[in-house]
Amino acid sequence: MVGLLKRFRYTIEADLHQLFDKKDSKNPIAMLNQYIREAEKQTEQTGKLLQRQAQLKEQLQSELKETTAMLEKRTKQLQLAEQANEAELVAFAAQEVESYNTRQLTLVNSIEQSNKEFVELEQKFETMKHKIKDMKVRQLQLMGKENVTRAHHKMDEVLKAKEESDFDDLSSYIETLADKIEKDYDRTQLEARLASLEKANPAAASIELKKDEA
Repeated sequence: MVGLLKRFRYTIEADLHQLFDKKDSKNPIAMLNQYIREAEKQTEQTGKLLQRQAQLKEQLQSELKETTAMLEKRTKQLQLAEQANEAELVAFAAQEVESYNTRQLTLVNSIEQSNKEFVELEQKFETMKHKIKDMKVRQLQLMGKENVTRAHHKMDEVLKAKEESDFDDLSSYIETLADKIEKDYDRTQLEARLASLEKANPAAASIELKKDEA
């Protein structure tokens, strides 16, 4: 397990600034998104390896427990064989005690080393998760900056000097249209007043009509 994380393409020691220092034509946000996906993938794989390491630790503990029990058993049997002056049993039990002693020592050392490596990997795993969180914060910052930049660009396009004439033309058109509507309204009002006047003086209107016919 030593040096496990060194095999990963994206390590936790990687500095985000290095990603953007490269002279690349790619969109920085797209690059960061890809980086985050890869980092999340590697972190997930690391988590699975940690689970596997925890299982191996449990197996080592189980082996140590079994070995310790057998060592105690063979030690007692050796004592009984020695008390009974059974040479063959003494030789066998002594050999067994030696084998279990050696195995116990090996397991103790392995568990100690495994615990040390597991703690180291677990700390790095947590650091990886924090790094991804930091990258996601950076991602949001870049997205916000990109959004603001685009918004400014759109507004600048609208407010460009070359388009001021378009606004002038639009304003002129609106004023012309307003004048036309106002004149039409005034004319309509005058016609309505004349019609009302005719209704109020029908005799005068009739006389004028006869004069026109003559």
